[in-house]
Amino acid sequence: MTASPPSKRPYKIEAIEVLADTPNLRMTVFTVGAGEDIPWHWHTNVSDTYFGMEGITVVETRAPAAHLEIGPGQTTMVPAKRAHHVSGKDGGRCKFAILQGIGPYDFNLVGQT
Repeated sequence: MTASPPSKRPYKIEAIEVLADTPNLRMTVFTVGAGEDIPWHWHTNVSDTYFGMEGITVVETRAPAAHLEIGPGQTTMVPAKRAHHVSGKDGGRCKFAILQGIGPYDFNLVGQT
């Protein structure tokens, strides 16, 4: 799946604001509402660098398994090809910016081809 407007994403969250979108680099602000999440997925070419803005953002990864929590002003990075899941701590609301690059963006749900 390539970059798509929020209405065509395979998940629904409170808000998505695209700040920049080029063929090889994207900057977006995500607001994940209470009880919402971004499902397990991975990217072929791009790494995700998260910048915490509000609340506690939980980024879980597989291979290797990790549970990362970032608050406002904190960052973490998930490299290309590593499956990850994003939510607010304890199902709460969170807001973060994400820089995705360098390379063409895709969104691959875990368990689907």
